[in-house]
Amino acid sequence: MPTFPLESSTTAVAASPSSALPDAFVGDALTIDLHMHSTASDGALEPHALLALCAERGLSHMALTDHDTLDGVAEAQRAGARQGIAVLAATELSSQWRGLNIHVVGLLPHGAQGTLVAGLESQGRARDARAEAIAKRLEKVGLTDALAKAQARTGGQRALGRPDFAHVMVAEGMVPDLSTAFAKYLGNGKIGDVKSHWPYLSEVVQWVLDAGGVAVLAHPLRYGLTRRKRGLLLDDFCAAGGQAAEIVSGFQNGDVTRDLARQLDERGLLASLGSDFHFPGGHLAPGSMSVVPRTAVAPVWTHSRLASWREAAVAMA
Repeated sequence: MPTFPLESSTTAVAASPSSALPDAFVGDALTIDLHMHSTASDGALEPHALLALCAERGLSHMALTDHDTLDGVAEAQRAGARQGIAVLAATELSSQWRGLNIHVVGLLPHGAQGTLVAGLESQGRARDARAEAIAKRLEKVGLTDALAKAQARTGGQRALGRPDFAHVMVAEGMVPDLSTAFAKYLGNGKIGDVKSHWPYLSEVVQWVLDAGGVAVLAHPLRYGLTRRKRGLLLDDFCAAGGQAAEIVSGFQNGDVTRDLARQLDERGLLASLGSDFHFPGGHLAPGSMSVVPRTAVAPVWTHSRLASWREAAVAMA
């Protein structure tokens, strides 16, 4: 398994797991990553292989946040038990807010319960319908047999997402890389961005709360919003019952992170963090992300709903 050296601006993952998570962000290295993907959605590694990489990277705590599914969690938790890593059940849920595709990470210490069970089933159906709509749109701009090619790439084992179509576009020579595929065809507001199948943000947050989980606004800096509009998103998220937001997602500018921390502090939101890791060989690796600046915002793992997972993790270490 290859290793992934960290840049000097990132957190440095410890050589051995920490016995406890800190109660505050103090700028120190953390061995936690609460946003990663496996082959259960659009990641490249099977859950057990992802956990092996997490162990190599020195992680002690992680959440598997595959899109609109918990299918990989049981395998990840079994592998985590072997590796000495506390794996939190989680999922990254798609929603819509004011015409934008907004993601909510549900941290789920009790797994899928209540309305979330039916919600995940409806998300699966929505993903299938959305994939067909995306394929039809991309065929209009020259990607022939888009749905069949995307299904062939994944083996037809899971619901398709925009990254699957992006990979096909690269393979077909339509674009040079995944970033260009999103910039030209699949990003917010582009022809392949289909939102109509997703539930509203408030409904998705309620699914997470009903399951006894913690609702986290995923990567709030990635939606291309002005500071004022980001504040409106955070306000609506809070009004729906949201409890936290990702203060760091992969690599980002420190000044912008500090400004986001102020917005979270003003609203009493907790702070989560994650690499949003998808595949080896890219610029991200499990546990690799920008350092969280000193802030009064408390870490999401201090929430009372995550106490059992956090205490179990301490007992394992």
